[in-house]
Amino acid sequence: MQELQSKHIVLGLTGGVACYKVAQLCRLLTKAGATVQVVMTEAAQQFITPVTMQALSGRPVFTSQWDARPENNMAHINLSRAADAIVIAPCSADFAAKLAQGRADELLSLLCLARPHGKPLLLAPAMNREMWAHPATQRNFAQAAADGAQVLDVGQGEQACGECGDGRMLEPEELIQDIAASLVPKRLAGHKVLITAGPTFEALDPVRGLTNHSSGKMGFAIAAAARAAGAQVTLVAGPVHLPTPRGVQRINVQSARDMLAAVQSALEDVSIFIAAAAVADWRPADFSAKKIKKDGSGAVPSLAFVENPDILATVANSDRAQQGQLYCVGFAAESDNLLAHASAKRVRKNVPLLVGNIGPATFGQDDNTLLLIDAHGSSALPRASKAQLGHALIAEIARRLP
Repeated sequence: MQELQSKHIVLGLTGGVACYKVAQLCRLLTKAGATVQVVMTEAAQQFITPVTMQALSGRPVFTSQWDARPENNMAHINLSRAADAIVIAPCSADFAAKLAQGRADELLSLLCLARPHGKPLLLAPAMNREMWAHPATQRNFAQAAADGAQVLDVGQGEQACGECGDGRMLEPEELIQDIAASLVPKRLAGHKVLITAGPTFEALDPVRGLTNHSSGKMGFAIAAAARAAGAQVTLVAGPVHLPTPRGVQRINVQSARDMLAAVQSALEDVSIFIAAAAVADWRPADFSAKKIKKDGSGAVPSLAFVENPDILATVANSDRAQQGQLYCVGFAAESDNLLAHASAKRVRKNVPLLVGNIGPATFGQDDNTLLLIDAHGSSALPRASKAQLGHALIAEIARRLP
């Protein structure tokens, strides 16, 4: 996660059995290149020791506002100023009440109160289901959010007390995605983005069909980047085996006609459409309800094809797109003459931005290079991971928006 590289994260632990998960979160953050400074309340130390967190973070842990190590004896000021983000995980009901009331009677609440305006403060609630549902708890977290904190979701499931329901802290793999997203400029705040990704599958019979080697990795990376940039994201995905990016609504489809129907049903209020899917141009003219069998004669079946609907052209030539209310981005995967073929496709499909890449060489890979083509010419996004290219592309789209 490039967003965390060289970032300084203050990781605050309050009282709760979910502290055991924070050990893994600390490891994930440091592996991503972040510097982690752990701050623990007295209650947190009943569940996990400062020694453990020091070993995992590689830095001495702060536990008291009276810590004499800082020369100015102002740990709460120094820690809040040095942080790129402050993460409270787990965030107990008691600590949420402190934040809502502006209380500051120990180091962690002090540094939260002292954090500069606009610096991300993320709260990862963790508590019993009844405590989470209590009106006072909901009121306190709502007040913390109104004061500028980002209150993360809670998980659902079995709890340490033996009950089951809402209130579990998110898993470390989910938390690190939210932390990374908090550090991305919100270039697309207020926008709804619709993205297609992956291949389509055009059935020939119940067993066979036409598809391609697209893995969907580029489209999924773009969806994650758009969500991190503050957009509300819907992802229409062909048949791929990829986890859904956190915070993204996913619609699974098979064929090109399925994908077009899903896109059209999700287009309402969308301001950006990114067609990253590798949609099959043709489909079999006839579907056999039974598997087409060999008869031993060596005869080869004759197949007829019909053209699939052009999803990008359909959307790009819609009334909203023509009126400037919907910004469309297309993709072109070519085996040769990338600039010429992609430029022609941009004009033919009537889109303001066309993203080209050499398809066979990049399908399924974790990195890529992209060529951006618009009415003013072309420019390249140099080779990088698809996650990095997703963020770079979203920044380019945000810059080009009307």
